[in-house]
Amino acid sequence: MQSCEISADSTDDPLSSGLRRKRQPRIVVIGAGLAGLSAAKALLESGFTDVTVLEATDRIGGRVQSVRLGHATFELGATWIHGSHGNPVYHLAEDNGLLEETTDSERSVGRISLYSKNGVAYHLTNSGQRIPKDVVEEFSDLYNEVYNLTQEFFQRGKPVNAESQNSVGVFTRDVVRKRVKADPDDTEAVKRLKLAMIQQYLKVESCESSSHSMDEVSLSEFGEWTEIPGAHHVIPCGFIKIVEILARSIPKSVIQLRKAVKCIHWNQSVSKEIERVADHNSDLPEENRGSHVFVECEDCEFIPADHVIVTVSLGVLKKRHESLFHPRLPEDKVMAIEKLGINTTDKIFLEFEEPFWSSECNSIQFVWEDEAESESLTYPEELWYKKICSFDVLYPPERYGHVLSGWICGEEALIMEKCDDETVAETCTEMLRKFTGNPNIPKPRRILRSSWGSNPYFRGSYSYTQVGSSGADVEKLAKPLPYAESSKTPPMQVMFSGEATHRKYYSTTHGAVLSGQREAARLIEMYHDLLQ
Repeated sequence: MQSCEISADSTDDPLSSGLRRKRQPRIVVIGAGLAGLSAAKALLESGFTDVTVLEATDRIGGRVQSVRLGHATFELGATWIHGSHGNPVYHLAEDNGLLEETTDSERSVGRISLYSKNGVAYHLTNSGQRIPKDVVEEFSDLYNEVYNLTQEFFQRGKPVNAESQNSVGVFTRDVVRKRVKADPDDTEAVKRLKLAMIQQYLKVESCESSSHSMDEVSLSEFGEWTEIPGAHHVIPCGFIKIVEILARSIPKSVIQLRKAVKCIHWNQSVSKEIERVADHNSDLPEENRGSHVFVECEDCEFIPADHVIVTVSLGVLKKRHESLFHPRLPEDKVMAIEKLGINTTDKIFLEFEEPFWSSECNSIQFVWEDEAESESLTYPEELWYKKICSFDVLYPPERYGHVLSGWICGEEALIMEKCDDETVAETCTEMLRKFTGNPNIPKPRRILRSSWGSNPYFRGSYSYTQVGSSGADVEKLAKPLPYAESSKTPPMQVMFSGEATHRKYYSTTHGAVLSGQREAARLIEMYHDLLQ
């Protein structure tokens, strides 16, 4: 890495006297996901030359993970480009020809529900019966009407009553139940089916929100998440192609894989002990000892920096913020980390020799009849499989083969991750036999599944506004450190990026990309004169 002597009076100017003499600032980006790569790409293209990306795992992409099996690509992580108008991810895909093979079933206008849009969703009960299509349509219309109401609390500033506990799940369950029970045209049997469908729909919603339960999602803030206009798209050749496009202009020497970070020492907090260790570190010349930030890696290397952009997930921040930063983070940032939500949404891909489902079936939705009056969506460990909300049929079969994609979220997803492939495949097969009423469904010939919750470098899939949190907490999380504006305190030593730091687009790939570009823009503006 480049270095330049920094004079003893370097703290007199936020940019230091060394930088006034045209020394390039040292910038370390932690994480090679969409946010980190977007930040690094923008910095390098703007003229910064001393940029290093540290990635703890053995691959780039973060929560984008495309796996090639046979002739098909399966997404363990990000799947959809959400919206097109002004979406940087969409424009990267479109400009690079990644959507040329996208079929109509992989292109959706309006609110999407996980995967497939062609065909008909089969809502099946645990007694092996299919719920009539007209009953499903009536319930879906009612549910969507109530879903729209949940958006109004933020968008129109409607007050939240105490009964809802400011919870999307509690509000939705209560309103839908009351309307179902009050419908004079339905028989008691139909009402029971519709009441049981509430929980199934909320499970789907939880998978989309990556929450353990919609009871944990804030009603007053739910409507702040903003949908980009235009169709949603799947990238047939793999979402990882977006990652590769971002990385294309980044020299390979910039990205260091298997380089886990232990601690970020900021605000000139480097102790004498670290200085003593640094004496034996050939990568740390004497002239770098005055750096305001040192990134301590798990391999004991200390990397000096003027600015560090932290792109780790909210799950990692929740688990490690006390040890990851020295000095510790300000209390309001810690509170924001603790209040905002993140949980796990996992996929389970099952490949069969032949389809046992009809050609019109695009998904199998599991409706447990005994959950008609349930309040909680938490199950005993041995019943983890009851949290699987559905299996979607992957289209087109000419590309994917005969594959179902199952969805599970929350604490039950973590239990699933602990099971071996054989157990998960057998459990899912038994569920499919039970709900279809077909005892002859064979076991899948292959299984592939994600494990975002137990992976120590992710600890969850993506973020949401938890009850008690707000968009203001997202802003606090994104605010660079140190806060104090002082001529003696170099600004923006530690910066924060990633989907959880974008107030309107949290949980999305475009939110991650835009957050990386946002932090890069801060530094580009700060060093405008130097970069000319």
